[in-house]
Amino acid sequence: MAKEISNRVDGQVRAGTVVQAHTIEHLCVHAPPAEPDSPVQLPPPPVHFADRTVEQDLVLAAVAGGHGGPAADGPADGPLVVCVSGMGGIGKTELGFRLARELRRLGRCPDGVFHVDLNDLRRDGAVEVADALGGLCRSLGRGDALPAGFAERRREYWAATQDKRLALVIDNAQSGAEIRPLLPSSGAAVVIVTSHARLADLDGTRSVDLPLGPLSGEDATGLLRAAVQDPRLVDDPQAAAELAGCCAGLPAAILVAGRLLRKRRNRDLRRLIDELTAGLREEGVPVVEVVWNAAYARLGPTAARLYRALPHHPGPVVTVPVAAALLGSGLDRAEDAVDELEEAGLLLRRPGGLGMHDLLRGHALRRADAGAGADAGADAGAGVDTPGDVRRRLVRWLRRQAARADLLAAGSRLTVSGPAPEEPGLADVPDLEFTDKHAAMHWLEREHLSLFGCVRIAHEDGLDDDAVALCEPLWTHFLDHQHYADVIDAFRHGLASAQRADSTAGIVRMHCQLARPLWEQGRYPEARQEVEAAIRRGRLLGERDDERKLYASAIEFRGKLASVQGNWAAAVPDFEAAREVHRAIGNEYGAMLQTYLIGRGAVAMGELDRAVELLSDAHETALRLGRDRMSSRTGFELGVALRRTGRREEAARLYEAALAGARARRSAADELRVLETLVAFCEEGGDAARAEGYRTEVAEIAGRQAG
Repeated sequence: MAKEISNRVDGQVRAGTVVQAHTIEHLCVHAPPAEPDSPVQLPPPPVHFADRTVEQDLVLAAVAGGHGGPAADGPADGPLVVCVSGMGGIGKTELGFRLARELRRLGRCPDGVFHVDLNDLRRDGAVEVADALGGLCRSLGRGDALPAGFAERRREYWAATQDKRLALVIDNAQSGAEIRPLLPSSGAAVVIVTSHARLADLDGTRSVDLPLGPLSGEDATGLLRAAVQDPRLVDDPQAAAELAGCCAGLPAAILVAGRLLRKRRNRDLRRLIDELTAGLREEGVPVVEVVWNAAYARLGPTAARLYRALPHHPGPVVTVPVAAALLGSGLDRAEDAVDELEEAGLLLRRPGGLGMHDLLRGHALRRADAGAGADAGADAGAGVDTPGDVRRRLVRWLRRQAARADLLAAGSRLTVSGPAPEEPGLADVPDLEFTDKHAAMHWLEREHLSLFGCVRIAHEDGLDDDAVALCEPLWTHFLDHQHYADVIDAFRHGLASAQRADSTAGIVRMHCQLARPLWEQGRYPEARQEVEAAIRRGRLLGERDDERKLYASAIEFRGKLASVQGNWAAAVPDFEAAREVHRAIGNEYGAMLQTYLIGRGAVAMGELDRAVELLSDAHETALRLGRDRMSSRTGFELGVALRRTGRREEAARLYEAALAGARARRSAADELRVLETLVAFCEEGGDAARAEGYRTEVAEIAGRQAG
């Protein structure tokens, strides 16, 4: 966590938990004791608080001069401004108060601690800054005959704060322009500002940017345990973690969960989790809901439309192109809307970009249910979106991008779906630019959760052709990235859509695609049911080349299922039969694939000379066709055959080429298989050092997969 927070301050403060001892020592030695009669405008501390120790250390280091500015007891051009940003309910205000209390305890602000909430002074969206200055001047003892005008009050405030060692907490700022008039004139002062988004217009100030994210899993569970001394949380730590997880890392929501625990002392934790999840989804957290409602009310029409549409996006991160698809608009409008939502605190930073947690999704759905145009206006020229409009646009746009990525990554191959139909509203949404086949594969991996989710959406919304079409690029992705639970779920939905549409080609295709992840998990009886169903339905196909190719694919899958169970004697005849069909219709790639499979069978059955001949033929064809994945795989299997015939140097070159190919595609499964083979290969050759190096890489990949 220390590393994460340090990275988030953009290099302004580079510190970890070791900072605090030095910082506290510096402050205690160099700061005068607090004056007992100095004003302190802070509420009582909460009974329970998630300490955010690393964040506090960073601020204390900055106060001590660690952020690159002068030390706290030296001259300075202006006060230090600490900008604490994050969405509603994240704990910004409590952290601000906590920091102010700590600074006072250390004697850093002997002239007082002051607080102003700008929302209390906001009228029609604008802050009455003169009123804020007046309140601060009165708190500083300048209340007699206070001038009425803004300029006069600002001069009075400067005079009152000259050389003062004070702390000022400013809550709910929306821009730097609201903050600047309230900055004390003293360089020894510390100003702690809370806002929903980072304040980009504080140039020229000594500032530390402190964005807050949701509490991590253990921190969230710890806050829940601290808030409720309940033995159930100790007896069932997994349920305790799930209960805290329902709250999306928001302290405000965690305290709601704590109240529910205290109220339901005798209730089973699993039942409480269901109750809390349903309650938060339907009603939200009252204190947070008010903040989010206010932020939503300030949105422009396009940003409000995007906010209402975002819950229909199944991925964890929203990119600008995805936002454009949800809106049915160009990239510029989508980018502006995304920026506005982040500034409003209605999108949060996640690994890989911006996204929503479940509580925020629930709020967005409630705003959509309340009426698309009733409280935020209508987007000019767009009308009112129904959920079906939004979901269909997203499905059709992602289908088109995935098909383009698939074509670039895997080349021309057997597919049963045509191009995506034209969708009204997508005319202004541009296609993605894939620079090469590796970029296309990497995009499929980055967006795989969105694509899996869109298969479910398409099936639920009756978009059967779209559901089947999305499963085809997911097959290409699956060959290098085995997300078994997700892919089985997606292929089952694709099969159900094909059956509902009575698409013979789609049914055959989806039965075959579903069989492979099943047999790779050792679920052979289920896989056999899928393969046999594909062959039965395949017999109903016609005599067109594409139909014969599809039926040959079903025969190939039956052979593959036999091969993974070690029955190569049954597998090879199926591969030979499929090869004859591919040769008859002039499908060179299909014939090459079957030759490769027959060659693997020859290796397994000890026919090594024949295996070398078959695999050499398949490898040369794959290279000539420019098929990267098959070039790597045919080369690897040829290396296996050559190694067993004693041709180790040739085998070593092929293994290294296969490893490079797997890494270029970021295929962990293929990389692991080649590395494990290289460990044994090097040990056989007496090269213990290289074997150990490869073994270390195997352990690293296995660790990443386990994590």
